[in-house]
Amino acid sequence: MYLYNMTLQRAGGVVCAVHGNFSGSKVQEIAVSRGKSLEILKADPHTGKINSLISVEVFGSVRSLMAFRLTGGNKDYLVLGSDSGRIVILEYNAQKNSLDRVHMETYGKSGCRRIVPGQYLAVDPKGRAVMIGAIEKQKLVYIMNRDAQARLTISSPLEAHKSNTLVYHMVGVDVGFENPLFACLEIDYEEMDADQTGEAAVRAQQTLTFYELDLGLNHVVRKYSEPLEEHANFLITVPGGHDGPSGLLICSENYITYKNLGDQHDIRCPIPRRRNDLDDPDRGMIFVCSATHKTKSMFFVLVQTEQGDIFKVTLESDEDMVTEIKMKYFDTVPVATSMCVLRTGFLFIASEFGNHFLYQIAHLGDDDDEPEFSSAMPLEEGDTFFFAPRGLRNLVLVDEQDSLSPILSCQIADLANEDTPQLYVACGRGPRSTMRVLRHGLEVSEMAVSELPGHPNAVWTVKRRVDDEFDAYIVVSFVNATLVLSIGETVEEVTDSGFLGTTPTLACTQLGDDGLVQIYPEGIRHIRADKRVNEWRTPGKRNILKCAINHKQVIIALTGGELVYFEMDPTGQLNEYTERKELSANVVCMALGSVAPGEQRSRFLAVGLEDNTVRIISLDPNDCLSPLSMQALPAPAESLSIVVMGASEGTKDTPHTKLLYLNIGLKNGVLLRTLLDKNTGDLSDTRTRYLGSKPVKLFSVKMQGSEAVLAMSSRCWLNYYHQNRFHLTPLSYDVLEYASGFSSEQCPEGIVAISEKTLRILALEKLGAVFNQVTHQLTYTPRKFAVHPESGNVVILETDHNAYTEETKKQRKAQMAEEMKDAAGEEEVELAEEMAQAFINENLDESIFGAPKAGGGMWASQIRLMDPILGRTHKVVRMEQNEAAISVAFVQFATHPAEIHLLVGVAKDYQLNPRSVNGGYIYTYKIRSDGTDLQFFHKTPVEEIPGSICAFGGRVLVSVGRLLRVYDLGKRKLLRKCENKHLPNFVVSVHGMGHRIYACDIQESVFYLRYKPRENQLVVFADDSLPKWVTASCVLDYDSVAIGDKFGNITVVRLPPGVSDDVDEDPTGNKALWDRGYLCGASNKSDCIFSFHVGETVSSLQKATLIPGGSESLVYTTISGSVGVLVPFTSREDYDFFQHLEMHMRAENPPLCGRDHLSFRSYHFPVKNCIDGDLCEQYNSVEVSKQKTIAEELSRTVTEVSKKLEDIRTRYAF
Repeated sequence: MYLYNMTLQRAGGVVCAVHGNFSGSKVQEIAVSRGKSLEILKADPHTGKINSLISVEVFGSVRSLMAFRLTGGNKDYLVLGSDSGRIVILEYNAQKNSLDRVHMETYGKSGCRRIVPGQYLAVDPKGRAVMIGAIEKQKLVYIMNRDAQARLTISSPLEAHKSNTLVYHMVGVDVGFENPLFACLEIDYEEMDADQTGEAAVRAQQTLTFYELDLGLNHVVRKYSEPLEEHANFLITVPGGHDGPSGLLICSENYITYKNLGDQHDIRCPIPRRRNDLDDPDRGMIFVCSATHKTKSMFFVLVQTEQGDIFKVTLESDEDMVTEIKMKYFDTVPVATSMCVLRTGFLFIASEFGNHFLYQIAHLGDDDDEPEFSSAMPLEEGDTFFFAPRGLRNLVLVDEQDSLSPILSCQIADLANEDTPQLYVACGRGPRSTMRVLRHGLEVSEMAVSELPGHPNAVWTVKRRVDDEFDAYIVVSFVNATLVLSIGETVEEVTDSGFLGTTPTLACTQLGDDGLVQIYPEGIRHIRADKRVNEWRTPGKRNILKCAINHKQVIIALTGGELVYFEMDPTGQLNEYTERKELSANVVCMALGSVAPGEQRSRFLAVGLEDNTVRIISLDPNDCLSPLSMQALPAPAESLSIVVMGASEGTKDTPHTKLLYLNIGLKNGVLLRTLLDKNTGDLSDTRTRYLGSKPVKLFSVKMQGSEAVLAMSSRCWLNYYHQNRFHLTPLSYDVLEYASGFSSEQCPEGIVAISEKTLRILALEKLGAVFNQVTHQLTYTPRKFAVHPESGNVVILETDHNAYTEETKKQRKAQMAEEMKDAAGEEEVELAEEMAQAFINENLDESIFGAPKAGGGMWASQIRLMDPILGRTHKVVRMEQNEAAISVAFVQFATHPAEIHLLVGVAKDYQLNPRSVNGGYIYTYKIRSDGTDLQFFHKTPVEEIPGSICAFGGRVLVSVGRLLRVYDLGKRKLLRKCENKHLPNFVVSVHGMGHRIYACDIQESVFYLRYKPRENQLVVFADDSLPKWVTASCVLDYDSVAIGDKFGNITVVRLPPGVSDDVDEDPTGNKALWDRGYLCGASNKSDCIFSFHVGETVSSLQKATLIPGGSESLVYTTISGSVGVLVPFTSREDYDFFQHLEMHMRAENPPLCGRDHLSFRSYHFPVKNCIDGDLCEQYNSVEVSKQKTIAEELSRTVTEVSKKLEDIRTRYAF
């Protein structure tokens, strides 16, 4: 079995984010690391939308990311710490839209190791040096400079190692232009290692250590070290030199402290807490991330607590000596891994879980009535300030970036009966959890919908002048009339546009500099800027059938197949070409390309004829109207479109040049995309795609400044070029009949379209997105869900650790309110009662402010029955405090064949580490046949955690801890029929097929069992010889199981041919099972037939078909929010081709972060029988010279290779 890996949706979770001027322009971009990929984002200062400029797979684990700029430079570089054992410096090339590697220096072994640097990065604020550190011992400093050609240079590494030292964080200290200084949070464990009593570990103190890079002597010295009172978790650099007092802010549990070298004494301020917080009162509070913003006159630091509250921190100083820290509550946003404050006033929040947000900082919070806390305020040791959280006041949400991270469970099914299956994804954490329905398609924003007086048949938008930014008119054609609407604040009808209103329109556009042209069946109407009108009438009783226009040329086809060509002369007059062209058959469609800037005309006309051909006709004055090339079609053409798209490599001085493509829509619902040679007009490299059951109509529109094609069949599709790749994506919207590009002040890049009797203005903002998401909010973290087979409704298990149930929250609130009243004096009784009542009535939205933390071992859980299409919740069953719902399944028992029962496995008083549990239950519910109600039937106590449940031959298989049991339905509880005690640790998933059972152990891979009905025994007859920490599994066929593990590997194990599952268990016990087997005890071992390292923990595996009529593939999702497929090769020839392509790509285009591709994909087990499509697909974005070299090595042309890549993607997925 050979499989091909493709990522459909890249990871959404962000590991770290930094901002800087990476493109060298004045605009700041945001660089984000998503684990194994890098992305550059740009926040549009006008619209506030986040656009992705480029996203690159690095085939390694990016652990740290920093931006730095050489002194006097205007461009930021990216420095990467990864698992490659190399420091890498990248530069963003805006012209080519690519990330280029400037330097790569090797310093250690690959892999995430304790003593190999890469975990921490610190940059000197003046860009002179970079420190890269490991978790333990090793730290290296590289000096950055520039050579005579102003290119970046990097020195040999200077060592700053210290044995027996663990590092928690490191930053560069801003010391102006003095010797670069780095600060590290360290702990020395030498004494602890030697001490066996454990007292040294209790006494151990963290130290703050400064390392100085002496630029004169070219070495690093350990300048100063000082023990810290509290355990700190991270450091913040305070601007120095002319910008501020320099020094550090140390964030530790419950306190933030300012420190600096020299005479400066420490200044310490407690972290404010929420007033009347339901959290565990003994729990400390820490800051988790920060963002510093400085201007010429001031600076401030935004810091965020682990509850999501942001505080603005400023320092008061007196002649370079800091006197106090001032803190003010700013706003509350979701907890972030990184925050970036941009110069345009945006705040980017890279959320720890769920969607990422872009806020506009509307106020700096200086002049509101929010209390300001200061380190100078007198407080008892251990006391702190209190504040009341509130809705957003200083921030305004402007954009949201979808992220599926973390995906906890996923199922693929067509529950909405749409032909194309949907992905149902349970993702998120705590109160911000969601159930998302993913459909392949672009999200469409509806800007406006208005009714029209009749049934229109076409629509166009027209500018008044060629240099206008926005469109002036919308022209709507009806069967016997034309309606002209002006575009302004509102859209309203106008009568003085010059257009003829009493006839249908075939086409219209802005012509020349300031003219308009309207083509109608009886003639052509040229409207000049001063409203003078020139008319050209058709000869005799002939009508115009088809036409093609751009803003300098008009060509019409009359009845009988005659072509008439008009061209604009320099005076703005439309002149007819002397000759006319007679064609052999009637014209069914025509297309002209747009006129390139600086050119007089478009050289080619494409004509589709009734005889199933498309002809390219020259419009060059030298051979005007002479045929150049022809392509036969498998069906009659419906419409044509010539667009300039894509890119081919230019020289070093000129950027990419675009290519001409002819798109042909056929009557049978197929779209052909053919390359049109700019010089000869030859047609080559045809790509085919079936779009729908109706004839395909094509319309040229503008997307992100480039041309794109909107194709309409039984569904609408957009063909566009984005991030070095062609995308053909359906629109998640109603069927449209006709469309045109639309540009106005409110909607700079939109589409105006007609659908039945309505005119619609639409915008497509999320280009590059594969899925359109519909989101339904949940209460707790969704763990698993099951689909009701009859109604399509889903049952979701929502379970949170460290959480209160609603009932416990109410009790805790009442208890705190009583304490308030008791604490009040006699005069304050009334006031205390009012405050207590206000506190009980106060209800903060937990999806914004977070849920209160109850402490370890506290669980809140509920079962939700919902309609996933409409998002309607039919029923919620709340569990008691400390009951955790773990597993779920629908079961049809043989004894009750008419009913479907829902079984839910619940753990009681579950402690995670070390794992202990106070028993468990299996709740049984009856479900109504329409799937809208649950009725409690009975509960069955068990002694361990019911890890998984699976229907099995009219009974049910339940794993209880490490035991595997078969139960049947009784009247008062489930009846135990059979069990197996020979599985080693804890069974996480169980599947059944026939009499065979596949049980996955938490750390010992998969066990094959046989159920023997006659003896009523469950017998293990095969297992795996390699341990695997299973997180997801899927049965592929009777002998094969796919396993995803927590280290990010997917493996497929299969029983060798000839293995019999007919094994006998020795009833005497003389010859016990574990005596005769080997390794784990089974008599047979499964073979590993496929192995591949994904790089992210796999959370679900499912065998599914993603497109109607497509073949089955193995779909996986990961905890980081990515969705990928493994598709089987249908022929050995294809496998050989892709194997050779992958081999050449490894050599010609090695991963950006310096990791070896083969060793990354073989992280824990050698990669086996898998081709990495993510690497192969980078073929389209490498330089053309390299593309040609690789194609020649494969004995193919460049177009054949890219066609192969496109074919395998469209055959199985999108």
